[in-house]
Amino acid sequence: MMNRLSILLTLVFGFLLTFSCTDLQEDLVGDVTEDISIPGIVSGGGGGGGDALSSAFAELRNTGTAYHSGYYSVQELTSDEMVIGAKGGDWFDGGILIQLHQHTYDATHGFIGGTWNSHYAAINTCNELLESGLDANGEAQIRALRAYFYWRLMDLYGNVKIVTSTGSDAPQVGRSDVFSFVESELLAALGVSEISAGMDLSGSALDEGTNEYRINRYAALGILARVYLNAEVYIGTPMYDKVDIATSYIIDSGIYQLCGDGCSVPNLGKRPDVASDPAELEGYRAIFAANNEGNPENIFTVEYDEVNAGGMNFAMMNLHYSSQFTYNFDSQPWNGYATLEEFFNSYDAADKRRDASFLYGPQTDFGGSAILDFAADDDDIVLNYTPQINELAPNYLREAGARPAKFSYKLFGRSEMDNDYPIVRLGEVYLMRAEARARAAGDWNQAIPDVNLIRARAGVSPYTSLDADEFLAERGREMFAESMRRTDLIRFGEYNGTWWEKPASDPHVNIFPIPFDAIQASQTASFPLSQNPGY
Repeated sequence: MMNRLSILLTLVFGFLLTFSCTDLQEDLVGDVTEDISIPGIVSGGGGGGGDALSSAFAELRNTGTAYHSGYYSVQELTSDEMVIGAKGGDWFDGGILIQLHQHTYDATHGFIGGTWNSHYAAINTCNELLESGLDANGEAQIRALRAYFYWRLMDLYGNVKIVTSTGSDAPQVGRSDVFSFVESELLAALGVSEISAGMDLSGSALDEGTNEYRINRYAALGILARVYLNAEVYIGTPMYDKVDIATSYIIDSGIYQLCGDGCSVPNLGKRPDVASDPAELEGYRAIFAANNEGNPENIFTVEYDEVNAGGMNFAMMNLHYSSQFTYNFDSQPWNGYATLEEFFNSYDAADKRRDASFLYGPQTDFGGSAILDFAADDDDIVLNYTPQINELAPNYLREAGARPAKFSYKLFGRSEMDNDYPIVRLGEVYLMRAEARARAAGDWNQAIPDVNLIRARAGVSPYTSLDADEFLAERGREMFAESMRRTDLIRFGEYNGTWWEKPASDPHVNIFPIPFDAIQASQTASFPLSQNPGY
């Protein structure tokens, strides 16, 4: 009886979802898959946390690192990577998604307000733990994690409050003060006063272990390198030499390796009767697989698990309603996020990352038969993800846009996914070093050696010459869907430019507005918030 009820509820809600607001978040986890066994399919995504620090690291999930309406959304939907079009009333959502795409957001935008609130909640959790009494390693990790959350706030909102104890308030400060705080906290965790050539990190309370769900010395260095990479944007002072030192320390340690040929995991999305589905996911695909825990490239990741650590909903966010039948998901996807055609076309046809990152073309079900969309709004009912998108609104075609699939889907998946999400991985570390060396020398060809390591894995020809535009394009291909594109576009001076259905925008939008509700609530506090310029 319970099985039948679960299935019925899933179908009813799926039917309603097709014709209603796609923000519906389904928590219906039925028993539909419990008696089904497919070789290689397992439940759960691997073990991580479970220690005294778990509550703080769980905040990486709670801030929307891989979820709709949080950090991931404001980083990706404001960029030239992804879009959510209005399909009639479906996904219009009061125009807030169009506002992100066209950079017309204001202080009342729900995603911007929610992201602010969730990050301060995360910081409060860190403060609570620091006040509870931790050993030296725990304190260093939580200070570094809190610094990472403050880096996000600095990058998103610019002028924020640095609150370091519970139940207290603090004055709003400018980016330079936040930058100094983030830098000093990460340096303290590393046990040094500055990043310098030949530095000795043996005095750091952070260890050199490889638990990717916690912050070790290399994770802290990776976060610090990212802070320094954007220093010219944040405080007007380039710090590319420090990026070079920090990234080289990670690379030269030899602890982490690029996941290339021979680095593979079983493909949990392989359909038994579909010969074209590979049995293994190798190289770039393996880094982001549903069973990617322990990947040698990942330095610091967010742990996700469909049962115990939810918050990654890419299958729901990205796929057409009928793609439920490809993987036999227990819930119907929402048909939201898609990739802009120009971004999709920036990949060479031979680039392994293209097929690893997107679903496109005609779609088939669990048995390999064509999936039909009987509510299709074009002349063909066969579900076909077309890279071309007809319009942003109001009649965005239901199947338009290649769909993000970098974080691969597994058979019988629930609405929560198992794929761990990288915060720091070696591939980006190489790209940060490459960019730092190019900018320091004023010559983009200095980036070629490190970039070509990345391109070799992707199966595309090496560069013999390089400029800023091509480097940005290559970084985009490698870092797609890793919540870096907005930050990258700003650093390269491209965020205010034009792309599909997005006009030129004013530079004041490079930092988000301080949320209206936060300003209102602060008026009775010791230190009221003030709005960022231009809003």
